[in-house]
Amino acid sequence: MEKRRFALIGTGNRGTTMWGKDLLAGWREHVDLTAIVEKNSLRGERARNMIGSNAPLYDNIDSMLVEQKPDLVIVCTPDHTHDDIIVRALESGIDVITEKPMTTSIEKIRRILDAEKRTGRRVDVSFNYRYAPTAGKIKELLNAGEIGRVTSVDFHWYLNTKHGADYFRRWHAYTENSGSLFVHKATHHFDLLNWYLDSDPESVTSFADLQNYGRKGPFRGPRCKLCPHTQECDYYLDLEADPFLDQLYEDPSKIDGYFRDGCVFREDIDIPDTMVVSLRYRNNVHVSYSLNTFQPIEGHHLAFNGTKGRIELRQYEAQPWEEPKQDTILLIRNFPNGKEAVERIVVPHFTGGHYGGDDRMRNMIFKPDMEDRLAQRAGTRAGAMSVLCGIAALTSSRTGKVVDIAELMPELANDGSPNSLRSSR
Repeated sequence: MEKRRFALIGTGNRGTTMWGKDLLAGWREHVDLTAIVEKNSLRGERARNMIGSNAPLYDNIDSMLVEQKPDLVIVCTPDHTHDDIIVRALESGIDVITEKPMTTSIEKIRRILDAEKRTGRRVDVSFNYRYAPTAGKIKELLNAGEIGRVTSVDFHWYLNTKHGADYFRRWHAYTENSGSLFVHKATHHFDLLNWYLDSDPESVTSFADLQNYGRKGPFRGPRCKLCPHTQECDYYLDLEADPFLDQLYEDPSKIDGYFRDGCVFREDIDIPDTMVVSLRYRNNVHVSYSLNTFQPIEGHHLAFNGTKGRIELRQYEAQPWEEPKQDTILLIRNFPNGKEAVERIVVPHFTGGHYGGDDRMRNMIFKPDMEDRLAQRAGTRAGAMSVLCGIAALTSSRTGKVVDIAELMPELANDGSPNSLRSSR
């Protein structure tokens, strides 16, 4: 079988590990890394060493595309840059895998959709949460009609003070770069909802505030390494204590001025850290969602309410107490009719990122003849819809209005998809 020759664009944490070192370690018989593109030459060199590759380094995608002519480009750069890279690759006749979110604005979504349609090439969006074993099991239960018709969903995501704070240290802390966490982080969660419910959202309303980070902080400094408040700051990050991050970012910061340990209390941070959203779907499912970024716990709570019962999950990722390395899905029936009223379905945590989801996604994309029976492989429409949910939520939180997603992109309301945004009511 001929290997797919791929170019890695961007060598941050995700690019260097998930789509670099880890991809070659587990899927080398299917792929060959032919080039690395990184504007910061020192970061590129260090990432290449970490990956264990001798692929040539480039500081721009255009030269690489001309000289290397890869079969595939994997995009791991900051969110607002995705569209340029994706479009250039597609127009060069090259398929693309992009990290989520696919992009950050309606105009950028249109550019990508148009380029994919014009060129006939393929874009995969790396929605790895779809592939987590627990997510797959929930999807199977919903598809089987175990709780009848779904009427509402409760979905609440908790980021702890390590993970959540990290978004406010980095480029993600500015809407211009990330679209806010409504787009960068919640795109995962909105996509899960769209996939679970097999429907499109129609309208979105939201509240959001900056309540803990940014200007709400008690003090601030230029960065953690130079801050006079290291002894009193709960969010102090010692970059030197993490050799991976230190190697990838500290010395390279002398080239591009990007500091990995930025102050979480910078006054110009403009994204919210506390978010709640209500969504109404085309199939009349109502969803209550929240994202919380400074909790003592990490994980999420998810519940589907149906005409015949309820599916409930509390997934533990990190907390100040011990939990079994497994998830327990509760299937609770309104009318057991000889079945168990409460069925506890245990799903073990598998090795690999996202409890095995990362590995399953790479299998689906790179191994031949993989059956996609749960429709887990995601393309540009899924990428667009999840970003639109985030844009609608951010817009609603700033205007106080209900946002009709079909009004944001009318063309998706008539794209022929079974989940078209046209209302069935």
